[in-house]
Amino acid sequence: MSDKLEEGQDYGASNIQVLEGLEAVRKRPAMYIGDVGQKGLHHLVYEVVDNSIDEALAGHCSHIEVFINENNSITVTDNGRGIPTDIHEQEQRSALEVVMTVLHAGGKFDKGSYKVSGGLHGVGVSCVNALSTDLRVEVHRGGKVFEQEYKIGVPQYDVREIGTSDKTGTEVTFMPDNTIFVESVYHYDIVAARLRELSFLNKGIHLKITDLRRKDDEGNHVCEDFHSEVGLKEFVQFLDSTRDSILDSVIYFDGEKNEVPVEVAMVYNNSYTENVHSYVNNINTHEGGTHLAGFRRALTRTLKKYADESGLLKKVKFEISGDDFREGLTAVISVKVMEPQFEGQTKTKLGNKEVTGAVDKAVGEMLNNYLEENPKQAQTIVQKVILAATARNAARKARELVQRKNVLSGSGLPGKLSDCSERDPAKSEIYLVEGDSAGGTAKQGRDRHFQAILPLRGKILNVEKAMQHKVFENEEIKNMYKALGVSVGTEEDERALNIEKLRYHKVVVMTDADIDGSHIATLLLTFFFRYLKPLIENGYIYIATPPLYLLKRGKDHRYCWDDKERDELIIDMKAGKDVNVAIQRYKGLGEMNAIQLWDTTMNPDFRTLKRVTIDSAAEADRVFSMLMGDDVPPRRAFIEANAKYANIDA
Repeated sequence: MSDKLEEGQDYGASNIQVLEGLEAVRKRPAMYIGDVGQKGLHHLVYEVVDNSIDEALAGHCSHIEVFINENNSITVTDNGRGIPTDIHEQEQRSALEVVMTVLHAGGKFDKGSYKVSGGLHGVGVSCVNALSTDLRVEVHRGGKVFEQEYKIGVPQYDVREIGTSDKTGTEVTFMPDNTIFVESVYHYDIVAARLRELSFLNKGIHLKITDLRRKDDEGNHVCEDFHSEVGLKEFVQFLDSTRDSILDSVIYFDGEKNEVPVEVAMVYNNSYTENVHSYVNNINTHEGGTHLAGFRRALTRTLKKYADESGLLKKVKFEISGDDFREGLTAVISVKVMEPQFEGQTKTKLGNKEVTGAVDKAVGEMLNNYLEENPKQAQTIVQKVILAATARNAARKARELVQRKNVLSGSGLPGKLSDCSERDPAKSEIYLVEGDSAGGTAKQGRDRHFQAILPLRGKILNVEKAMQHKVFENEEIKNMYKALGVSVGTEEDERALNIEKLRYHKVVVMTDADIDGSHIATLLLTFFFRYLKPLIENGYIYIATPPLYLLKRGKDHRYCWDDKERDELIIDMKAGKDVNVAIQRYKGLGEMNAIQLWDTTMNPDFRTLKRVTIDSAAEADRVFSMLMGDDVPPRRAFIEANAKYANIDA
């Protein structure tokens, strides 16, 4: 399929259509970019990059670069056609200014300009402009260079010509407004993960990130190049690099069905989880939608038909379900849709009904061909499915045991739980605490009205390497399910999670401020990600941040959370005098008394809770499989490099 303009049609001001103004963005930024925290801050970068990607999808751009500048501003450059600068007939001003300052203005509404586009609401770059204290755009087009600067979306002068150029493209530099965003520091790894993802989803395009704030051991600025010639095949291999595949090669399809471009790559591994990631026009649809429904339908139908006809299911005495065909499956589905219908502004679920049939047809053909041509591999897949079905039946019995009310006396709550008196989940919180000693301190220090405490014994089961029934049989995990009040499994979907009965809307992981504590926190986060993911998606999971140090000088006692803060506070407490400041390093929560733990870590007026979010489901999947897989060295190296003790936000 060609996404280029039809022959003879130019891309100019007449292609830019204006729908409405920009007034509400600064008043309600979360409506447009999700939130004003870390996620929203990074979303600004993606909005600008998506414009360049759209140029690439239209066949006019091959290189995109992102710079994190020394002052934490962002620069995005591309070698596309450059945003049109001629006068827009309706607005009677430069089309560049219209694109940069008017909501719902852009070439994406003009079907001749972009047949496929990610930012179809057209709010992207104008939102970035409205939420930036300063933004400058430079356009190379028609042999000339143009520029315009803005402050919180307001042009500082008309678009002006500043020179000549023998290239084309657009460069946007912006500084996010720190009066709007609660976090102002860009994380290299988060931006790099998105660019890597985009390189897999758009094979052939070169993307690069450079961090001008940091240099490597050789004195060069930290940077990475991302480029994939094979696309989703390589994406699946990257996601599965820490797992053991049970197939010789990736099963792959790239083509067009019912006028919908479909690309699918999948492989089976020896894990016990399903890792399927879906995209529409490069947008990660983490809630799925019609394309995911088509994939699942074709997968179940095709594999079941093959298994029945081959006679491999003759000895199986129970029903094989759709879940069984997806255990140990890693897959990426990417579709390009001209006019996608998303549920909600956040674009997380695809609604186009015609896409179901297109993906169903594509996956059915792909699998039929693979199974016919690879009988040995086909048998391996079916054996994996039978093993999954056997384990699922065992898991159902274990799960029923978890949820049976008469397992324990009284309400069915675990005996170690010290519950709160508040019964409104929105006002209640539970602390998952490492060990009985710290649990005892937390119980004494808490506010019993709204804070519950559940001590956990040692390191919980690593769910990444455990079969499902083993997870539900684990005592500490059973206690967490019972305490939280959630249930698993319905008649329609045995892995569905019912969070309607969740008893606390703040679930706080509180572990020691050391490497072991970080490991326990990682085990818990892995469990939440694999088995209680909706709790993360709804913003219910938090990490507590106990202090690392207590500084004492006479009656002056101060807490600090990292070495830099410790050093600064020592200087402040000495006040230029040659006096001794005593330093107490907390190795565990149990070293604090109840009042100290309340004052520093549990008191809502003073504590810092880090909400756990998922910026990229695919990257989170890869990291958790790497962290909790069989290779110990990568896990320990990652924890030591990234945990920063209590600061292990995911």
